[in-house]
Amino acid sequence: MKALFVLLLAQLCSASLVPEREKDPEYWRRQAQETLRNALRLQRLNQNVAKNLILFLGDGMGVSTVTAARILKGQLQHGQGEDSLLEMDKFPFVALAKTYNTNAQVPDSAGTATAYLCGVKANEGTLGVSAGVTRDRCNTTKGQEVTSILRWAKEAGKAVGIVTTTRVTHATPSAAYAHSANRDWYSDGEMPPDALEGGCKDIARQLVENIPEIEVILGGGRKYMYPKNVTDVEYPHEEKHRGTRLDGRNLVQAWKEAKPHGKVAEYVWNRRELLALNLSRVDFLLGESLHPRVPWHQLGASGGPLSWGAGAAVVASYPPQGCCCLQGMVVPGKAKQALHEAVELDRAIGLATRLTSTQDTLSVVTADHSHVFTFGGYTPRGNPIFGLAPMQSDVDRKPFTSILYGNGPGYKIVAGERENVSAVDFAHADYQAQSAVPLRQETHGGEDVAVFARGPMAHLLHGVHEQNYIPHAMAYAACIGSNRGHCNAAPRPTTPLLLPVLGLLLLLLC
Repeated sequence: MKALFVLLLAQLCSASLVPEREKDPEYWRRQAQETLRNALRLQRLNQNVAKNLILFLGDGMGVSTVTAARILKGQLQHGQGEDSLLEMDKFPFVALAKTYNTNAQVPDSAGTATAYLCGVKANEGTLGVSAGVTRDRCNTTKGQEVTSILRWAKEAGKAVGIVTTTRVTHATPSAAYAHSANRDWYSDGEMPPDALEGGCKDIARQLVENIPEIEVILGGGRKYMYPKNVTDVEYPHEEKHRGTRLDGRNLVQAWKEAKPHGKVAEYVWNRRELLALNLSRVDFLLGESLHPRVPWHQLGASGGPLSWGAGAAVVASYPPQGCCCLQGMVVPGKAKQALHEAVELDRAIGLATRLTSTQDTLSVVTADHSHVFTFGGYTPRGNPIFGLAPMQSDVDRKPFTSILYGNGPGYKIVAGERENVSAVDFAHADYQAQSAVPLRQETHGGEDVAVFARGPMAHLLHGVHEQNYIPHAMAYAACIGSNRGHCNAAPRPTTPLLLPVLGLLLLLLC
């Protein structure tokens, strides 16, 4: 009888959460008809040449993360959340990408980055090289290098940029410019003697040397640019932030010296310096901030973090041939931080959407892989996304949060039993959601990830694709790279780029 009462109470509470308009069948019919009309309009395909390309990459942003972030966004706006729309949800074309590496069912970020940037699947842990390269084996690299869409765009005369919330030498952005048998060779200080003797270059050095004409580079990880034990400008008393290079080179200085005579190259490491720049007089911009990543929950604080969306503004202001901008974020294993980062990514997508034109700008949003992140527990409509499920386990009689991980450091046993989460602050930003399997660090997930597309030739991203197809479709749309036979016959865009540089810069950083 008690169980029946609880069930009836839950049903009554759930009914009270339903908005009045949704009780009317006509509400859903009207919504479906509007969606149908929008879908029918897509039969008129946008086959313009994409003057600009923007790739937004949510590191670890699986479909479950997208859904939970949508709910969080709505709840931050004081709604229930489920009926909210992310900016990426509004993109008209959606596909799925298969993320496996050539030697891994569940992928790592280096192999996937090589796929979605270079158009070639690769082994886990390797960057910008074919599957003929074995991880850690420097002597397998020569002749196996593959180039990225960033290089294809640069060779076509476009301005290019890399903007990330992690270190710029991290696997996710570095496949755009580097070729390495190991994603962890950030500087020569992290490389083994045999790799150095074999002539392989560290990733930071390749950032400066491989494509020196990258107009904008914003991110973190500056210690890999400086000689070993050089104190950090922001953390002079912290040993972990000191330079790591063994070759004694100052790569920031080398980056400046590599620029053509008469061109202005500016290096910044904090928000104040970035805002002080006269962007109309800057030809090249390098910004490196926190170590090793720039967490979204710190954005808006004085000093420190650089807003990676600023790169889109600077890059898009360059030559009339257009731009190619790669943007990324890192989703950590902590659910609250992960979802807030996803919402901030969506904010940047919204700004880019409003300040560019679908007539000449192809925007793509995707992920390199997912994480073992899930949420469930029959939560009622509007349940706080970081809250408890409305039920207890029928095994150990303890509550549980809706968000859980398949594995990771959230696994915890207290007095021989699962920890009682009602005794901890499960809504804290640093709370690690419970996991099924104990690991010091949770793993990636192996399922497909979503690909959202908007703009010229966005319809080429449809159905289920191998991940390495993404840059080929983008290159086709922009008439860059090797597949350009269709370009002379393609209609040309008529709407100019509508991107006020300083406007976007201030909107993202203030």
